[in-house]
Amino acid sequence: MNGLNGTGVYNPYAELMKGFNSIDAATLMDKPLPNSCFLVDGLVPEGVNMISGAPKVGKSWLMLDLALSIASGEPFLGQNTAKCGVLYLCLEDTLKRIQDRLMKLTDEAPANLRFAVTAGTLGGGFEEELKNYLYSNPDTKLVIIDTLQRIRSPKSNNSGGIYANDYEDISALKEIAASRNVSILLVHHLRKQKDSDVFNQVSGSSGITGAVDTSYVLQKESRESKTATLIATGRDIEMQKITLKFENLRWVFVERKDGEQIVKEKAPLFLIQLVDFMRDRTEWTGTATELLENLNDPITPATMVKNQIVKYYCDILEPAGIVFDSKKTKTARLLTFRKGDGVTEGDGENDM
Repeated sequence: MNGLNGTGVYNPYAELMKGFNSIDAATLMDKPLPNSCFLVDGLVPEGVNMISGAPKVGKSWLMLDLALSIASGEPFLGQNTAKCGVLYLCLEDTLKRIQDRLMKLTDEAPANLRFAVTAGTLGGGFEEELKNYLYSNPDTKLVIIDTLQRIRSPKSNNSGGIYANDYEDISALKEIAASRNVSILLVHHLRKQKDSDVFNQVSGSSGITGAVDTSYVLQKESRESKTATLIATGRDIEMQKITLKFENLRWVFVERKDGEQIVKEKAPLFLIQLVDFMRDRTEWTGTATELLENLNDPITPATMVKNQIVKYYCDILEPAGIVFDSKKTKTARLLTFRKGDGVTEGDGENDM
């Protein structure tokens, strides 16, 4: 490029701009694009995905069952799978241990499921190893890496710190996943510190959880428990919570809840009662204390009512067709609820 634009005028930024391959919005709107490809319907898409859990929680049993199911084209956790080749990097196991597990799960293992117990590190040869393997085995669409930490190498020269290192490692894997249209599933650990958001317990910085396409957390209430919850969220899947039971060395599907059900479980009970309360009413106005009295709720503090309504309005009240408004008078704060299709002028404005 000589720095001249179409009119012959010199553009000093021409060299900097040559790397963009842009598309205008109108063309994008009219361009048919393929949907995300799933190896497990609605649960495991292409890209870089990660499952985290405490040590010995049963992640490896779940991953081996997943590998067997996809390689055989059999359902997994009640969902259909896309049959394909699977590479399982069991980097914390031996071939003997893998053999013992296989014999406990199946009498006849598929030949398109392959295992390895050694691998290089990111930046130290792993990328080339994986690219070469996928080139030589084009039927492979799922790569399980157990565990992520085993392919990471210490980095001391990155001025961005731990976040930059974490993001860089996942980005290297994402480039491979995108170029070969495969799903790379990382097995990772949780920190011991508890958090109200379980994804904040994932070991490492937010550079890991922010970079992966889908994140799963497998957790049990206690080490002895035979039931567990698999929580999943991602760019290409709906948030879901799957209840599992460990039977005959397999995690068996029990129940699945979608994002809306999960939010309703977290929402205060008085909001669900409020929806029922407004079912036969067109409008109601009163204080938080009066509302709780009408709902026969002696437990919820009146001081938290307004904030909880605002927090869960879009999830609970709006879908029920309930419009909310709050106005502070000289003597009290009044809450108004109306049955309607939209938000009236000034709804909630007095709270901001």
